[in-house]
Amino acid sequence: MTNIQVPDLEKEIGINLYSTTTPGVNGILRYRPADFVVKEISNYPYEENDVIDKNRKYLMVEVTKENWDTNHFLKAYSSALGISHKRITYAGTKDKKAVTVQKMSLYDVTKEQIENVHLKDISVRVLGRSQQPIGLGDLEGNEFQIVIRDIDLAETEAKDAAEKTTAEILKAGGVPNFFGIQRFGSRRPVTHHVGADLLAGDLEKAIMRYISEVYPDEPEETKEVRRYIAETGDLKGGVLKFPDYLGHEKALLNHLIARPGDFKGAFMILPKNLYTMFIHAYQSWLFNRIICERLKSGLTLNQAVVGDIVCYRAKDKTPDPARLEKVDEDNIDGINGLLKRKRAFITAPLFGSETPLADGIPGEIERKLIEETGFKPEDFKVPAFPEVASRGLRKEILLEVEPRVEIATDELIDGKTKMTLEFKLPKGSYATTVLREYMKTNPLKMS
Repeated sequence: MTNIQVPDLEKEIGINLYSTTTPGVNGILRYRPADFVVKEISNYPYEENDVIDKNRKYLMVEVTKENWDTNHFLKAYSSALGISHKRITYAGTKDKKAVTVQKMSLYDVTKEQIENVHLKDISVRVLGRSQQPIGLGDLEGNEFQIVIRDIDLAETEAKDAAEKTTAEILKAGGVPNFFGIQRFGSRRPVTHHVGADLLAGDLEKAIMRYISEVYPDEPEETKEVRRYIAETGDLKGGVLKFPDYLGHEKALLNHLIARPGDFKGAFMILPKNLYTMFIHAYQSWLFNRIICERLKSGLTLNQAVVGDIVCYRAKDKTPDPARLEKVDEDNIDGINGLLKRKRAFITAPLFGSETPLADGIPGEIERKLIEETGFKPEDFKVPAFPEVASRGLRKEILLEVEPRVEIATDELIDGKTKMTLEFKLPKGSYATTVLREYMKTNPLKMS
């Protein structure tokens, strides 16, 4: 393992090491949106026909947008079409500060309607029609083309660092499948702490932490109002001070002002994907810690040992967490053969009320870290808030990737070098887990 210091912000989310030993190139991401290009990989079926009939109610399109987040696009585009945003569905959300290409389906919309709508930095290409709408998860993964700028190294030095890092990644079969800072909140990684409060059954503490706990990298105006609420408990005064862009905090405060003490009700006015994210973030923090401890113990991520639990490859070639098998003396050689052929994957727990744990050294690591949290499986049923309960599952610990890297003089920043990386990742994984191995810098420079 490397001795390169990991930023405190990453330690906060359970990541305390790099898997490569080559010093990073530093630099910054997203100097402009076009520096971060994401294209979905999807074979969702459709027919090349743009005529509506009873069997093909859904118009399939490919949307290319620059500097638009998915939700903002849906609101603006559905308004321009004169339809409800619920008639537009997609396979995955995408970041705002990027160029993103993704498939979407539109219910009972014609090609002519699409051709009559024009929004800045958005292009929509009609593909055909489908019997069913595309939905969340209906993709295999994403292709990335990402430019790192503001690199102080000379081209030869940057090229040497990139080649060494790439060689280490390829030898290991990929990088640790960490959950990135986006899972926890880039400037305010509070979600896993809120999740711990919910697991402990303290909904009041959870909601006040979310509203009033201050983090050093957030704007001064939000620090000020959070401190005010923490020090005074004045919810009515606090809601007036919160900026409008913090709509979730304001919604929580307004609910508690109208219904004092109804902490569960306040959480449930948030979007479901947000209030369930708190428990998921806590599971993700623990998952990151387990991967780090595994690597520190000398175990690898691409070779199983007795006691490991592996999952098998699904029909779409992605890991299937429902198909698990424990590694023992009798099957270890066969399973390691499957790992080499990418037909099996070593897993770690996203711990919940029904998550199986490994045996042997991997199991010792898992149980030790889980015991340190003080939580037991039944705590993940969350009696005080069962709507966020999680049975848990196991997830692959190695993110298989084969990056291609190009070094050049930066045409936008004089005297600097740029690095362009291209790679593919399966759905549900984070590009920053690859980029951090090359940059080795503050994750805020990657957000």
